[in-house]
Amino acid sequence: MSSTSHATRSPMAPPRSFLWSRRIFLTLLTGFVLVPVYVMVSSSLKPPADVTGKFRWLPSGLTIRPYIDIWSTVPLARYFVNSLIVAGSATACSMVIAVFAAYAVSRYDFRGKRVFTVTVLSTQMFPGILFLLPLFLLYVNIGNATGIALFGSRGGLILTYLTFSLPFSIWMLIGYLDSVPRDLDEAALVDGCGPLGALIRIVVPAAIPGIVAVAVYAFMTAWGEVLFASVMTNDTTRTLAVGLQGYSTLNDVYWNQIMAASLVVSVPVVAGFLLLQRYLVTGLTAGAVK
Repeated sequence: MSSTSHATRSPMAPPRSFLWSRRIFLTLLTGFVLVPVYVMVSSSLKPPADVTGKFRWLPSGLTIRPYIDIWSTVPLARYFVNSLIVAGSATACSMVIAVFAAYAVSRYDFRGKRVFTVTVLSTQMFPGILFLLPLFLLYVNIGNATGIALFGSRGGLILTYLTFSLPFSIWMLIGYLDSVPRDLDEAALVDGCGPLGALIRIVVPAAIPGIVAVAVYAFMTAWGEVLFASVMTNDTTRTLAVGLQGYSTLNDVYWNQIMAASLVVSVPVVAGFLLLQRYLVTGLTAGAVK
């Protein structure tokens, strides 16, 4: 007695044509994403002759000279330090203020709570360029009246970045702290902690993934910002995002150095993202469901 086995397809399995269509689409999408990366990396290793004329997909030779020249063509090291100071300080200040503000909104009921949250969220509706001229006039008038140099200083740029990173940070942390059980706060209060102690010792460690996710957003926003940095800085306080324009002059454009500098600039953000990836995934998803 012989038995014949027939391959059966699960009624829930997608058709084979759909699977191949998805594979082709994902392959094309991957190529669309990787081609600019290849152009950047290959151009950064090309000799000057390969980047001055018609674009060549394959370089005639490879050289690391652009990675050496980027530090002397423009003061890239100074711009790098300025970006680290400004972005790091803006992120740290934003996180400290946002944690306290979000904790107050998440745990306490007070008059004007709804107005406060709606106001914080509504600030994200306005384009950043709308605040450029008011902040410029405000900094200039403060400097003339008090002698405090906000315009053209790192401190002024840090305050500028707080105006649009802080509201978003508060709003994101409110949603995340709402997902942290209030029983933890109550247990800490029973054990003798005050509200501040419960926040620092219990809530903040439990909310580390959300805080890290918001901190990465705030840092990336400040790190790559161009509009305010191009107006609010001078030659001494210029950041990387603006300093990259120095590789383009009236007579020539150093394409290989621009690509090399762009890769160097992206290293801190990419490295931070890879190191904090597990916190980012947890932080961005945990606050979505209470």
